[in-house]
Amino acid sequence: MSATTLSAAGAIPGPAKDLRVSEALGRSRHRRNMIVKALCFAATAIGLLFLASILATLVWRGMAGLSLTVFTTSTLPPGSNGGLLNAIVGSLIQTLIGAAIGTPIGLMVGTYLAEYARDSALGNSVRFVSDVLLSAPSILIGLFVYQLVVNPFNGFSAIAGCLALAVIVIPIVVRTTEDMLRLIPATLREAVIGLGAPKWKMITLVCYRAAREGIMTGVLLAIARVAGETAPLLFTSLGNLNWSTDLTKPMASLPVTIYQYAGSAFQDWIDLAWAGALLITLGVLAINIIARLVLRRGV
Repeated sequence: MSATTLSAAGAIPGPAKDLRVSEALGRSRHRRNMIVKALCFAATAIGLLFLASILATLVWRGMAGLSLTVFTTSTLPPGSNGGLLNAIVGSLIQTLIGAAIGTPIGLMVGTYLAEYARDSALGNSVRFVSDVLLSAPSILIGLFVYQLVVNPFNGFSAIAGCLALAVIVIPIVVRTTEDMLRLIPATLREAVIGLGAPKWKMITLVCYRAAREGIMTGVLLAIARVAGETAPLLFTSLGNLNWSTDLTKPMASLPVTIYQYAGSAFQDWIDLAWAGALLITLGVLAINIIARLVLRRGV
């Protein structure tokens, strides 16, 4: 019997059958691809819908509570036409001091991990602890600073709030600094060392300059993260309905004020809570936009 007869009888798969099998597999892959793509688009649409609804509600309710009084008057009793000046100033003070404390520490630790202890056991241990601290709930950090600073000195203070925020800033800057320094080619380091420069000068004058955009982006993102933290400040700086810039006493902040006002029974306080939430959102959005512009410019 000839090969053509066997192929026609089905004993030998011919080119036509192979083509049909290939086409069937191609259609099956195309269907699976379309299903996965549709699920991805649906998930994206659902996420954007929720985000848009949150932002729309925030803008609608927050704009209703915004007025010049919000920026010129401190918090007052209900019905007194109070504002959020002390909370805004308190948030700026604590956020900036917390970032000023945490950023140098995070920068030094990230430099140590990238330049001196890249594959050592100590470096791996420090990196592991930093990653754990990065994912730790902020309320635990607040409790830690409460036991370390507030409890021994028998009083809440803005200093304790700044320290709590600094602890949150540190692991973010550590991770960003290490990643950015690791991206610098080893040949650049070798060229600088080959010219006779000491390692510390190579790091400060070459590596930092090459990675400054990425490091600055990490610092800005850390500031955006701590600007909206409430739990650590509840256990440390507590909040203050009066004007106060004394770091040794309780100090107001926008997140804590929003937390206190949002659950009140007074409509003017609720409106101020929405206005404060809108201000924090706009501030964090501005910081994120600046960080992305800096990163894009660096790329």
